[in-house]
Amino acid sequence: MERRKVDILCVQETRWKGSKARSIGAGFKLFYYGVDSKRNGVGVVLKEELVRNVLEVKRVSDRVMSLKLEIEGVMLNVVSGYAPQVGCELEEKERFWSELDEVMESIPTGERVVIGADFNGHVGEGNTGDEEVMGKFGVKERNLEGQMVVDFAKRMDMAVVNTYFQKREEHRVTYKSGGRRTQVDYILCRRGNLKEISDCKVVVGESVARQHRMVVCRMTLMVCKKKRSKIEKKTKWWKLKKEECCEEFRQKLRQALGGQVVLPDDWETTAEVIRETGRKVLGVSSGRRKEDKETWWWNEEVQDSIQRKRLAKKKWDMDRTEENRQEYKESQSRVKREVSKAKQKAYDELYTRLDTREGEKDLYRLARQRDRDGKDVQQVRVIKDRDGRVLTSEESVQRRWKEYFEQLMNEENEREKRVEGVNSVEQKVDKIRKDEVRKALKRMKSGKAVGPDDIPVEVWKCLERQQWNF
Repeated sequence: MERRKVDILCVQETRWKGSKARSIGAGFKLFYYGVDSKRNGVGVVLKEELVRNVLEVKRVSDRVMSLKLEIEGVMLNVVSGYAPQVGCELEEKERFWSELDEVMESIPTGERVVIGADFNGHVGEGNTGDEEVMGKFGVKERNLEGQMVVDFAKRMDMAVVNTYFQKREEHRVTYKSGGRRTQVDYILCRRGNLKEISDCKVVVGESVARQHRMVVCRMTLMVCKKKRSKIEKKTKWWKLKKEECCEEFRQKLRQALGGQVVLPDDWETTAEVIRETGRKVLGVSSGRRKEDKETWWWNEEVQDSIQRKRLAKKKWDMDRTEENRQEYKESQSRVKREVSKAKQKAYDELYTRLDTREGEKDLYRLARQRDRDGKDVQQVRVIKDRDGRVLTSEESVQRRWKEYFEQLMNEENEREKRVEGVNSVEQKVDKIRKDEVRKALKRMKSGKAVGPDDIPVEVWKCLERQQWNF
């Protein structure tokens, strides 16, 4: 996906049991659903930049699932489908189309829809009588399952994108097995949004699946550009746990305060001096995201094996001789061995590190990361108004929250019996003592979120060791 610059990928026949989301490395995340590990299963893969745009995930069955994304104010629904094969029972086929109908009917008319599915049917070449939903550039003749695809497109006002772009047959065939060359994988979109798709073709030479080939389309959304959020660079306060850094910080702060070890009463000025000293002594982070942890085992041997496998697949596609087939099978086995070896080496090093005292924090961090990766929706980005319409802009969301709390806080409700006759208690409150502050600091944990002054508890622990007066 990274090499082909694919942002969204619909996958079928995953054969993974469960309904989860997981990071698959290289900055991509897979949302999937499956009931049986031996058959069916669907999923959608998103690149990292789009993961935080996910608003909703619907797992209808092991043949149909959908994702709703908000991209710069535009609502995009991505549906992954896997239709029953030709030999399956009619009841199973009808159930699939019924589920797909329900998904489409639940999507508001103004939202965009893209369906990527293995429909296991041939819509055929030519479009006589069906010009409103498909183009002329299919493959071979239509069958019953292909007619179901066309009927669905008419029913839901969709367009079969593959058939609108004139390509060589090699770039239209999505399924090859022995001497069979057919088109069963399709991309559909709303007819009104067809102009947003500039190209659609089959990618030849990629070892995506044993018999299927990847269908790629280029879609351009007309969106309103939002201001990019400024990357926040944070001071590396965690370095204060090293005594040499802590000592240097104290010395520089003492110099900045004119040689005093007493913090002045002017807190705003003092806080800025502390922050500036921290930036100079400890440095600041780049603000960029950390390296993807799912591919830390990747090495040059694995990369070289995958490249050779890709070339062997391309060679076999062009000339299907027994020698080329054997070379491709050997390259597949080589990749599996190299990946297994690289993972084993990396995990051995990881387990050795986690077995140390310093590695305990890494253990909890990895657990939290796995928990976050398993969640469908990372954060709530949009809300609905009173009429159920989705609000996407920051101003409209803030306005809706204001309306909600005004109504909530100003609404009169029946009150319980009031407590009467309560006497106030007057008590002298002593000033906070230094020993109380020191005890409180010892109980406080490091690495916690900072307050409005952006100064963490590590600073106070560092200064307290030298008996600084606060």
